[in-house]
Amino acid sequence: ATKRSLPLVIVCTSGGARMQEGCLGLMQMAKISSASHNYQSDKKLFYVPILTSPTTGGVVASFGMLGDIIIVEPKAYVAFAGKRIIQQTLNKPISDNSQMSEY
Repeated sequence: ATKRSLPLVIVCTSGGARMQEGCLGLMQMAKISSASHNYQSDKKLFYVPILTSPTTGGVVASFGMLGDIIIVEPKAYVAFAGKRIIQQTLNKPISDNSQMSEY
């Protein structure tokens, strides 16, 4: 897409990185984010991520949220951290639909 100056559309889905995937898996998200920055800032090209259910963890923290326009499928579960982790961190309950695309 970069060589041909084409718009880029990425369909994202992720259950989050797992410990057994190691550092290499996490580094790939940084590489994709860096390439996205080059694509958008230097080349001035159009990037659209489409988030499907579930899209969680590092994808949300990196290239999933870097688009010029972000499209999310209806009723998609999109979150950086799971509900239990958020509740434990905030020490209060959160609503059942707070991590759904319509929220």
